[in-house]
Amino acid sequence: MRIALDAMGGDFAPEAIVKGAVLAAHELKNDEVILLLGKEDVIHSLLKENGYTGSNISVMHASQVIEMGEHPTKALTQKPESSIAIGYGLLKAQKADAFCSAGNTGAMLVGAMFSVKATEGVLRPSIASFVPKLSGGFGVMLDVGANADCKPEVLEQFGELGSIYAKYVLDIQNPKVGLMNLGEEEGKGTVNTQAAHQRLKVNKSINFIGNIEGRDLFNDKADVIVCDGYTGNIILKMAESLYEILHEKGMTDPFFEKFNYEAAGGSPILGINGNAIIGHGVSSPRAVCNMVLQAQKMAASNLSERFKKNFSS
Repeated sequence: MRIALDAMGGDFAPEAIVKGAVLAAHELKNDEVILLLGKEDVIHSLLKENGYTGSNISVMHASQVIEMGEHPTKALTQKPESSIAIGYGLLKAQKADAFCSAGNTGAMLVGAMFSVKATEGVLRPSIASFVPKLSGGFGVMLDVGANADCKPEVLEQFGELGSIYAKYVLDIQNPKVGLMNLGEEEGKGTVNTQAAHQRLKVNKSINFIGNIEGRDLFNDKADVIVCDGYTGNIILKMAESLYEILHEKGMTDPFFEKFNYEAAGGSPILGINGNAIIGHGVSSPRAVCNMVLQAQKMAASNLSERFKKNFSS
C-alpha cells in the first residue's frame, strides 16, 4: 500500500507534516509506505532531524506549492508540478492507494473532480466528517461543505455513500441513516428535505430510520447523518467551537476531547475514483498521523471500488 501525503500543505507545513508522517510510519505494516510529496531536500533534512531511519517513508520531489489563498482551478492549471497536482496524478494512475493533504481545500476538491473524477453514477461527491457518540465510537455526517445546496436525489446518494463508509471503515453493521431536519415527522422540513425523505425511505440499499433533529446528533439514533453542506458545515464549526470553549475554561472531558479535529485527522471525499482526505489547515503532527491511518483503513477496505459497485448496479 502506498499513501501519498502532501508535505507542503497546511499552516505548519512541512515540519508538522513530516513529524506526523514519522508518527504514522511506526503504526504501518512493513509493506505500507508513506510517499511524501514536496521539496525533496527540505523533506530529507526534516526526516534526518526527526531521527527517522525506517523504510516506511519515501520521498517524491514536487517543485511547486499551492498556497492556501490561491484560486484552486488556476493554481492546479498553472502549477502542474505542485504537491497536490502530483498527488492526484499518482492516485489517478493507481500509483498511490490514497492521497492526503492539509493544504488548499478548494484545490483538493477541484483536483478530485477533474483528475480522479466522480464515481460513475454519483451526482455530487461529498466531504464527510465524524460525529462522536455518547455511547462510544463515531458516526459519519455528510455533506459538511462541498455542496451548499443539494437536490433530493443528491441527499439520497449521501445516505448511500455514508452507509458504505460507516460499514466498511467504521465497522458499523447495517448503519442507521437519519435525515437532519427540523422535526421528526415525515412532512416536516423544506421542500428539498421532504422530497429527500420520500426517496430515502424507499431506497432498499440503506437502513433509513427517518428524520432526526439536532439533539439526536450525539445519541445512537443514527449512524449516518444526511444533510446539505450548508447545514453540515454550520454543525461542524459549532462542534469545534464547543471544544475550544471548554479548553479556554480549563475543562476537559473524554467525550468532548473527541470533538478535537485531531482525533480523526481529516475529512474524506466520498464518491470519487480513489481515496482522498482533506486535513485541517492547522493540522498538527498528531492530526497528520491520524489522517494517514484513516487513509490506510479506507484503502484496505477497497472503499472506492465499493462505491463503483453500488452506483453501477
